[in-house]
This record gives sequence, C-alpha cells and structure tokens, in this order.
Amino acid sequence: MNRYILIHRLTGPAILLLLGTVALLHQAHVVRWTIFVPLLLILIGVIKLAERAVLAGQPLPPVGQYPADPNQAGPYAGSPYAGAQYQGWQYPGTQYSATPQPAASTQAVAPTSIESPAHDFGNDPEGGK
Repeated sequence: MNRYILIHRLTGPAILLLLGTVALLHQAHVVRWTIFVPLLLILIGVIKLAERAVLAGQPLPPVGQYPADPNQAGPYAGSPYAGAQYQGWQYPGTQYSATPQPAASTQAVAPTSIESPAHDFGNDPEGGK
C-alpha cells in the first residue's frame, strides 16, 4: 500500500485517540478540555508534514506515460466494449452552413397594444379569493 494513503487513513483514528486521551486525563483532573484544540491542531500539522515528506520521497512518473490524445489510445485493457472511437458530438437534425441565413419572420414577438385582462378581480363578487 502507498505510504501516503496509509498516513492519510490514520488521520481519523489518531484524532479519536487524542480525543479519548484528553477525555481520560480530564476525568482524572489532570488537564482541562481547553487543551484539546491546540493538541488537535498540532496533531493535524504533524500528519500533514508526514504526508508531504512521503510525497517528496516518491519519484515522479516518467514523462510521456500518458497518451497525448485519449481518443487515439483505444479502449483500456480489459474493457468489455471495443466499439468505434469517439467522433465528436453531432447534434441530430442540424445542418450548419458557412453563410448565415436571414431571419424567417420580421414580425414583432411582443404584442403592440396592451389588451385588457381576461378577468378583472376588482369586480369579482368573491373579491379575488
């Protein structure tokens, strides 16, 4: 297992261990609860430093390990589907031309005159309820 992953997975149990230790010492009247937050910050800092040290010790992956175009690489090993390569998105039913087409209609979309509403709630016997 990768050392970075191991240290990262030990973060939660280390915090629980710190919490239990502080609770036990608080029951014995040795420390107060206010010590927990500074110790927690120190613990998280030490764990982050250990993760960084592990990452700094690992070699970088070789250059050119990954293909430049994932579409040219083909399906991955063990893939049950070995179909056609991705050809790009084609919108169904659309044809694009090089010259822009004029608008189909020049009529205004909004009405030119304001019409009265179909129902006037002011004259409603129920008062619009």
